[in-house]
Amino acid sequence: MAIYAVGDIQGHLEPLLELLDMVDFNRQRDQLWLTGDLVNRGPQSLETLRFVRDLGSSAVTVLGNHDLHLLAIAAGVRGEKAGDTLGTIFTAPDCEELIHWLRRQPLVHVDPSINSLMVHAGVFPLWDEQQLLEHAGEFRTAFQGDHYVEFLGNLNGSKQVEWRPDLTSLERNRFTFNACTRMRFCTPDGKLDLDFKGEPGPRAKSLIPWYEHPAKRCTERRIIFGHWSALGHRDHHNAICLDSGCIWGRKLTLIRLDKEERIRQIACEHPTE
Repeated sequence: MAIYAVGDIQGHLEPLLELLDMVDFNRQRDQLWLTGDLVNRGPQSLETLRFVRDLGSSAVTVLGNHDLHLLAIAAGVRGEKAGDTLGTIFTAPDCEELIHWLRRQPLVHVDPSINSLMVHAGVFPLWDEQQLLEHAGEFRTAFQGDHYVEFLGNLNGSKQVEWRPDLTSLERNRFTFNACTRMRFCTPDGKLDLDFKGEPGPRAKSLIPWYEHPAKRCTERRIIFGHWSALGHRDHHNAICLDSGCIWGRKLTLIRLDKEERIRQIACEHPTE
């Protein structure tokens, strides 16, 4: 069995299929990890959801911010934005089934057998793995509960960027949402910065990439993440970014996790800007 991981697809199914053909992916034998943001901006959001769902246990995906955006629209707590390409999902005969399936995906996936952890945006530096799983589990319980529409509405537009042990349950879930699906940089004192989206460097001023923060506690696992298209594919301190800008018509990246193998990339032919 081979275990592969691919970056943010954003509704670009054809490049994904080509990558899987390159490595002779077999759904009966192999497993595919997806870093979230399955949908939006690309031309095949509906088809991408169906494909990943139909892979069954051969696919492992975590929720990204665009996936949660889709779920919030479906729940009626958020409107569509300019540039969204989600309309075909809402008019599909299996829309309800797809939404039900997507809502049951986790924020975090861990596989000790390959010493790897996957999350869409990153791991908050002040959390160790146990804290990450605890807070992601609390989020998932609320998200899959009977009051999930109200829960989604309370996440909408959240600016919770500071972690404190005395946060309320709602504040903790807002912070977990931001850390796991929106984070790129932190301030030196550990607050999230959700505004700057560029590359690390002088323009980022005093901001620190989450994976370089000196307080980083989750160091035992290899961390697989996406979300940061300006960063591109990068392996830094055992944190591997797989978002190589498919959303902007650049590349989709696939790597093998269970053994060292060359990286596969393919151009996405549907730039959105």
